[in-house]
Amino acid sequence: MSALQVGTGVIVIAVIWIATLVLGILFLRASGSTKFGVIPVFFLALTVTLVLVFFPRSSETSPPFKEVEIVDTLFIGRYVLLALVSVVFLVAFFMLLPFHFLEPVYAKTLRSQ
Repeated sequence: MSALQVGTGVIVIAVIWIATLVLGILFLRASGSTKFGVIPVFFLALTVTLVLVFFPRSSETSPPFKEVEIVDTLFIGRYVLLALVSVVFLVAFFMLLPFHFLEPVYAKTLRSQ
């Protein structure tokens, strides 16, 4: 669970208490003596939470790890491709530019009455 920066135990505790809340709501909406089913569910969730908090499986300090160095192996190839595309674009632009400026403008005939 490195994306959330929490351990598995925290996720387990959150799921247990969410399930306890849902079961508690269901039991409290029931009729008769079923309403008292909330009490054992609550104490079970409390017991599991206390066990997970006071008896962790691993130490509190994590072992040091080597930081991963990200290397871009396609760095040179990417810039060569960018330079090639830029040169092709500039050549095409300057080859088409004279056609734009040298386009003939034809005179329109005047209407005579």
